[in-house]
Amino acid sequence: MTKISKKDDLEYLERIKPYNEAIQQLLEQEEVILQNITTNSQGSAYWRLILVDEMICLSAHYIILSDISLVMLKHREENSLNEARKSLNKAISYMEEIVSPFVDVPFSDYEGRLAEIADVDAENRYLLVRKIGFVLELLQNSYGVNNKWKWAFVEMEGRYTAVTKNVLDLKKAIVNTDPRSPHYEPTLLHLRLIKKLLNRTASRYRDRYELSTKNPDDLNQAIRFLGSLRRIHTLLGEPSEVEIAKKKSEIWSSILEAAIKKKKEETSSKT
Repeated sequence: MTKISKKDDLEYLERIKPYNEAIQQLLEQEEVILQNITTNSQGSAYWRLILVDEMICLSAHYIILSDISLVMLKHREENSLNEARKSLNKAISYMEEIVSPFVDVPFSDYEGRLAEIADVDAENRYLLVRKIGFVLELLQNSYGVNNKWKWAFVEMEGRYTAVTKNVLDLKKAIVNTDPRSPHYEPTLLHLRLIKKLLNRTASRYRDRYELSTKNPDDLNQAIRFLGSLRRIHTLLGEPSEVEIAKKKSEIWSSILEAAIKKKKEETSSKT
């Protein structure tokens, strides 16, 4: 490890001071908002949306701390990155509390939750999930290639994908795909993002199964994300994409069945 001079250390502490102050302020604001939600549940969904935004900002500040350490002290600040990961997890958790964490279910199963944020327009919903995705990408890049959290991030990506899908009012989305709608562009971008994330997350769970865990639960989760993708393609009237997702799901399901069968045989042979 490179030896750090006292001068460099002092310059570093001075440089990160405003970010630490901002972090403390964000943490205090979180406590105030949570207290407001506890004492008065009315409008809690909107308060949680504010919390999502604050936690995204908090995570970004922790990433900046690590980046400054890497530039000035020549080492990655793991503690800051771990706090960034925790903060982003909280942002996603607050989103789940608002719109649900459901993956492959009918829209009617979580439609009622969206009534609480009905006044939030299509553009702001899209921008919010884009911010989560942007910071998530920054965080993974900051940890570096082949870090110890590599496969754990698959789960965070999956949760992010689910809330990105669930925050979009699919009934309004169908109307808003009309080019004459004032919400046409953000709705179209949001739908494209959802399809991209569902496909990518399914592949990431499949990769984690094949290259790391060999846990059938991962493959089952991959199939669930494919099922959700198929629902979206069906809703949008995209038959060729529906067929692709269906065939892929059938292949993966056969692999899953074989894996479960093999696991049962191994278990019974030991008894």
